[in-house]
Amino acid sequence: MFIHLGGDVMVPSKEVIAIFDLKMKESADSTKEFLNVAEEEGFVIVIDENESKSFVVTNRKVYFSPISSLTLKKRAGFVSELDEK
Repeated sequence: MFIHLGGDVMVPSKEVIAIFDLKMKESADSTKEFLNVAEEEGFVIVIDENESKSFVVTNRKVYFSPISSLTLKKRAGFVSELDEK
């Protein structure tokens, strides 16, 4: 299954490690450091330069998405899987 992250970007759901609200970017020094290193190494892809609401960490890249983290989680099926357990 694929998850549409916005624009014309889709990633396989099995590659998704985590989906975060963009507010998390400023919440911890370790998160800031991770994102800074990812950007320096060329692993960051910004889907929409004008607006980002979430970021998605995959095993290959970090995507800044214009779609909210809650919507992306629903698309990925994470919320329904959590409800079943």
